[in-house]
Amino acid sequence: MKTLVQLVENFTGNSKYLLDDETPVTIKADCIEVVEDNNFVKIIPDMNSSKSVLVEGVTPPEDWYACKYNYIDGAWEPCPDWDDPRERAPE
Repeated sequence: MKTLVQLVENFTGNSKYLLDDETPVTIKADCIEVVEDNNFVKIIPDMNSSKSVLVEGVTPPEDWYACKYNYIDGAWEPCPDWDDPRERAPE
C-alpha cells in the first residue's frame, strides 16, 4: 500500500489517501493526479508537490480512515484533532 500525506507544520504528515501499490500517482506543482479504474484520472487540487509526499510500502492500521492518522518517521500516530465524520448527525 501507499499513502498520500499532506505535510503541515513541523513536517507532520496527515494521511489523506490510501492507495494500492499498483495505482499510478503523479504529483505535480499544482495538483495530484491519481489514475483509477478505466483510466479515469482523479485530480486532487488541494494537494501538490510543495505540501505533499507519497509514501510507499506502508501497512496501514486496520481502522485507517482518511485524516485519522499521521504518518511520521515511518510510524502511524493517531491524529489528535480527528473527528469521525461517520458519527456526525445528518443535517
